[in-house]
Amino acid sequence: MRADHVEVSWDADKSNWLVRIKSGEEVIRRHCKLPKDTDEQSLRTAAQQVVHDEGYELNVAELVIRR
Repeated sequence: MRADHVEVSWDADKSNWLVRIKSGEEVIRRHCKLPKDTDEQSLRTAAQQVVHDEGYELNVAELVIRR
């Protein structure tokens, strides 16, 4: 399956990164335990791994990182 939209944002309550995978009406949320100051390339790589682990394919253009 292909993910329609993937967003990575900092979750201040949990003090780690939150990856949201949206496919149709379904939204999957997974946390990544990376430091807040992680560089963008590392966040992209981690998000791609999370998406893959959930069984989705990712179009890199659909990945948004919110700092």
